[in-house]
Amino acid sequence: MKNMILIFTAAVIGLSAAPANEETWKVDTKLSNLEWSGKKPTGEHKGTINLSSGTLSVKDGAVTGGAFEIDMNSLVNKDLTGEWIGKLEGHLKSADFFDVTGFPKAKFEITSVTPVAAGKEGGFTHSVKGNLTIKGKTNEIGFDAVIKIKDGKAACSGTAVVDRSKFDVRYGSKSFFADIGDKIIYDDFTVKMNVVAVK
Repeated sequence: MKNMILIFTAAVIGLSAAPANEETWKVDTKLSNLEWSGKKPTGEHKGTINLSSGTLSVKDGAVTGGAFEIDMNSLVNKDLTGEWIGKLEGHLKSADFFDVTGFPKAKFEITSVTPVAAGKEGGFTHSVKGNLTIKGKTNEIGFDAVIKIKDGKAACSGTAVVDRSKFDVRYGSKSFFADIGDKIIYDDFTVKMNVVAVK
């Protein structure tokens, strides 16, 4: 789905031993969240999804990395009512989309965190890159983020645009069905991450 804003709550996927002076802070899954939004020519749907667990690596007062695990079964819709909520959630969780039975967890591991010039539009402080794994397939994504550390808490927020076709999410995708016409669901989805970790 194009512009599908996935708003995850992150979970640990396991990091190698931390370098000297680097600390591992635990993500507070109650304070963290992920929001998703998906679009097609005739409309848009939005919702949330939870992080199972996660960590951020902090060195010398700066975030240097992190690893998160997303509970795909926690995906919910926030814009529909009645029976339509269950129908959409069930479809998104089915093999047509994210196949949560076969792939109950998604993962995101940060590979680099780079400061950006002050005054960048949007107030972003850092550029983040990392490896996102959905349905067992891993691809690199990148996005700008606002990262702040204060009083033993690290708060990170940013939105990434992801091409679902790279993760074999095929339903309604013109990348797989060229003659789909007006039944298309856009490939790009965005992931807005709001993550809080504590020392």
